[in-house]
Amino acid sequence: MKISTKGRYGLRILMDLALHQSEKPRLIRDIAKSQQISEKYISRLVIALRKGGMIRSVRGVNGGFHLAMKPEDITLLAVIEVMEGPLSIVDCVSAPKRCKLSENCAPREVWCKLNEDIRALMAGTTLADILASYERHNADRGDMDYCI
Repeated sequence: MKISTKGRYGLRILMDLALHQSEKPRLIRDIAKSQQISEKYISRLVIALRKGGMIRSVRGVNGGFHLAMKPEDITLLAVIEVMEGPLSIVDCVSAPKRCKLSENCAPREVWCKLNEDIRALMAGTTLADILASYERHNADRGDMDYCI
């Protein structure tokens, strides 16, 4: 299992919006500049975040993007699944019928438990938690570190 740039950048976009939520709606170009991600790529990613109900767009002269949910209501699991689809470390965890041996497979039990633990950890981690960690580690710095 590897989280792609879609998942990582989706989280970065949400963090950027959360850090600027008291301001006017955030433009894609402002997000792109602060996150060093191309505007074109962000334009594609915000579609999934909007469909997932995490952000909302505001039209017009003062338009842009805002969070549609409170940071404490956005889980890391939800972000990754909105951006990448259901989280599963191996195919047989989410689709046991794909493997003829899944009913009698001892390693599958380990994969299922590991998958459950990862999902639980991610479901228990919110955007607010990640922002708090950012603030603790970067109180005197102006840059963001996106390592999770």
